[in-house]
Amino acid sequence: MEKWSAATIRDFRRTLLDWYDQEGRDLPWRQDHDPYHVWVSEIMLQQTQVNTVIPYYQNFMATFPTVTDLANADEATLLKAWQGLGYYSRARNLQRAARQIVTDYQGHWPKTAAELTDLVGIGPYTAGAIASIAFGEVVPAVDGNAFRVFARLLLIDDDIAKPQTRQVFERAIQPIVDPKRPGAFNQAIMDLGASYMRAKNSDPEHSPVKAFDASYQTGRVADFPVKTKAPRPKLIPYYAVIVHSPAGYLLVQRDATQMLTGYWTFPLLLQADLPPADATETNNLAQDLAAITRQFKTDYQLDLDLTVVGGQPVSHTYTHQRWRVKLLVAELATTPSLAFFPGKWVAGSEIATLPLPKVQEKMMTRFQNQGHPAAFAKN
Repeated sequence: MEKWSAATIRDFRRTLLDWYDQEGRDLPWRQDHDPYHVWVSEIMLQQTQVNTVIPYYQNFMATFPTVTDLANADEATLLKAWQGLGYYSRARNLQRAARQIVTDYQGHWPKTAAELTDLVGIGPYTAGAIASIAFGEVVPAVDGNAFRVFARLLLIDDDIAKPQTRQVFERAIQPIVDPKRPGAFNQAIMDLGASYMRAKNSDPEHSPVKAFDASYQTGRVADFPVKTKAPRPKLIPYYAVIVHSPAGYLLVQRDATQMLTGYWTFPLLLQADLPPADATETNNLAQDLAAITRQFKTDYQLDLDLTVVGGQPVSHTYTHQRWRVKLLVAELATTPSLAFFPGKWVAGSEIATLPLPKVQEKMMTRFQNQGHPAAFAKN
């Protein structure tokens, strides 16, 4: 690891902040230093690109202008505002933390990174970002951008996939953070990592801090940061059962034991949970259709004549799982009772008013694209 002198640190701060003052991104959450605005934007930006986040952020702030509004919101409104951003636990944790602020802190924000980590869903990076930007605490905000930027600047070769490596970077960055403008410093590092020092297609030759970039000076940009590969997401095959009656489509709300809790989807059945024809034989499509038909008849008193929707299965990837969803459809001439089924009939034109996960939107699009006449209204 490179060690910088006090003079080098001063030069770096000046160079970085001069560039940021001229070229820093004009983002809606940078219009002020309100901790609520910083917090919501940082949570949204986890695993999501800036250009995607901007309209979500603006809509979220229009829906929940204050932390109190967020704390008091009903779940359906919250999930609808988050719909499409993914990683839905982030939305629930936002609300839990908002309720902590309103109830435990009487509406006053904790002002240090250490205190901020007591709020639900706020880890070291987000705490550092809020504390430095909103409250001027001289503390680094170490996210993927900071890992990449400082690994290259200082030739830090510790594996960033290991949790303990964060402390290595925090110790290295802490003395470099500008004591007068810590928030601007951290935001400048974010912008640097999103531009000249990207993970791919970086441009160190034109970087404003190339004179400080040891990886560029030694021709080793591609070697940093060091990161071992994460395991590939596990393939999870599902069937989606699209049941249509004169009353609409059969939808279920995901419960607290499932991913996508609180969101609405067509009934989803794990292929692995369906019984094989016998103990020595694996499932095939015909056997699965028969098993699903029996399950709906036995458990829910619903008689279905299932057919397969054409085309490839719908695919959607989460951090550790890749869902592959085969669509099945049953058209009913009359509307049966749902006395034994934990769902409801929803008119096609009304489905979009419910909180829907991305995988449900993909299923609806695939269903229509295969020639089915359903009219699912858009948001």
